[in-house]
Amino acid sequence: MKSTNDIAFNAVFWLLYFLYQWLGLASLYGDYDGYLINACMALPVSLVFSIVAVHVFFRQYYQRDRKATFYVGVILVSCLLLLIRRYVNYYIMYPRYFPQALHMPFFSWGKLLVEFVNLYAITGLYALHYFIGFWYEERRRVQELLQQTTLAELDLLKSQVQPHFVFNTLNNIYATALKSSPETATLIAHLSGFLDYNLYDTSRDTVALTAEIDYIKHYVELQKNRYGPRVDVSVNLFDQINDLQIVPLLLLPLVENCFKHGVGDSVEKSWVRIDISRTAEEFSVIIENSRDDVAQQATLHTGGLGLANVRKRLRLLYPDRHELKTMEGANSYLVILKIQIGNNDQMFDS
Repeated sequence: MKSTNDIAFNAVFWLLYFLYQWLGLASLYGDYDGYLINACMALPVSLVFSIVAVHVFFRQYYQRDRKATFYVGVILVSCLLLLIRRYVNYYIMYPRYFPQALHMPFFSWGKLLVEFVNLYAITGLYALHYFIGFWYEERRRVQELLQQTTLAELDLLKSQVQPHFVFNTLNNIYATALKSSPETATLIAHLSGFLDYNLYDTSRDTVALTAEIDYIKHYVELQKNRYGPRVDVSVNLFDQINDLQIVPLLLLPLVENCFKHGVGDSVEKSWVRIDISRTAEEFSVIIENSRDDVAQQATLHTGGLGLANVRKRLRLLYPDRHELKTMEGANSYLVILKIQIGNNDQMFDS
């Protein structure tokens, strides 16, 4: 629907511009043939520059806080297009159709200034349509995010009926189990850490990425105890991530899917691999789990609500700054999540 509206808007907008350049100006001076040629020369330059400026430079540079690159690119492209148009006009069109215009030198600063103003005026008018649409989309996204946040807070309040009592009781059980059963004490410690994160960190806008990873490790250890030796799990951290922040509980659903649709439905020995890395521009997590024939059939009949929720949160919280891909192999399932690192090396601008 959006692409259809874009095509319709562009068709109408550039048709009106062409008619203005031709009939509008020709009606003032009476030279319909000459201004038809002029319109045919003006349209491609304005169309190409507007599309490049709005759909390429603005989205790729300006919206990603690379404003200097945006301005330099826009100025260079406009200069190049206007010089090409000036060359074609001066050496091809003027001698044939407008010989009277040859009295001006090729580099006529007044002529170039007028063409600059006209080019940026039509591009600004073209961009206004998209900027208004972008503004409304941002308002809609903020409202949806506020709604989702409110619902999440309500769900959190519902889930916190006497949570502190449970947490404190676990700590007391841990102290007792430490003397009689160290293995049980270790499990209680993982469960305690799991609950501690849910109680105190999930209400924040962002948390340290290391805390989110520790939370996942607690979950993994509890699952390893549940499934025993038939599951092999590895969590690999390849780069330093101490300086990064992330919205809480974003990664856990991806790990949960490994156990729910891979390990849990499998009748054979299973494995899960979680690789975490970063570059100067982005953070990435790669999660892969094994699946046998039984697990694959079970996956086909279950809804991917966890993954769908992650996609929705990513669209709301990291618009145009993330990439989430899934790949199904013959005996494995792979999820690749990449999030661009924002200002101050933070993954989320709080």
